[in-house]
Amino acid sequence: MGYDLVLIAKRAEGLAAAKEKLLQDQRAAGRGGQQVSVFECDLENPELTGDLVAQVKAQFPAPQALVLAHGVMSAKMSKTLKTDAAEWRRVLSINLDSVFQLINAIAPAMVESRDGRVVVFSACLGRMSGPGNAGGLAPYRISKAGVNALVRNLAHETGLGSRGFLVDAVCPGHSRTDMGGPDAPRSPEEGAATAIWLATRPFDPTSADPKAAVTGVLWEDMSVVPW
Repeated sequence: MGYDLVLIAKRAEGLAAAKEKLLQDQRAAGRGGQQVSVFECDLENPELTGDLVAQVKAQFPAPQALVLAHGVMSAKMSKTLKTDAAEWRRVLSINLDSVFQLINAIAPAMVESRDGRVVVFSACLGRMSGPGNAGGLAPYRISKAGVNALVRNLAHETGLGSRGFLVDAVCPGHSRTDMGGPDAPRSPEEGAATAIWLATRPFDPTSADPKAAVTGVLWEDMSVVPW
């Protein structure tokens, strides 16, 4: 794609492995010049997140795309009336608060330049239809419902793509990640495919093709799904 990449994660070893894999793929494809920068940060901590944002903005003041794929699952028995305040705060701070903090700090430059895409990983369990309304895993479901509301609100505030700024939520499906586990039906690549497409797709608000003209919605497998 030709993008310089900034990777942010909590675990240094994971960051190092991801960077090396990206550089290996770049060399294998005969491409050169793509920068891969890594930053270690615990996004549960707003002070550390603020410091991170300052570092990233100093090096990359005008990003073209912001993809927020981080998140944690809540405890298995975390029903609404059985969740303590610490578990609630842990999940909401990572899954929702940090999403707001990062978008609030980084997206204004995109809006100002009328050129930028924000893609936020939500979840099918955060939907108000389908599997999202069955109860259980309360902090997780509610945090992802909050992500959906944030995306929709921001999209309307910024013109639904008419000003060159796009923001969308994506449901990656149950994928074989650290959180999804080794038995999940989807590969990491399949889980990431729609997010990558959203960050790079052609966009024209006058197009008759909704895939090229719609933003501020929830996507799954490159199609719009109900909230």
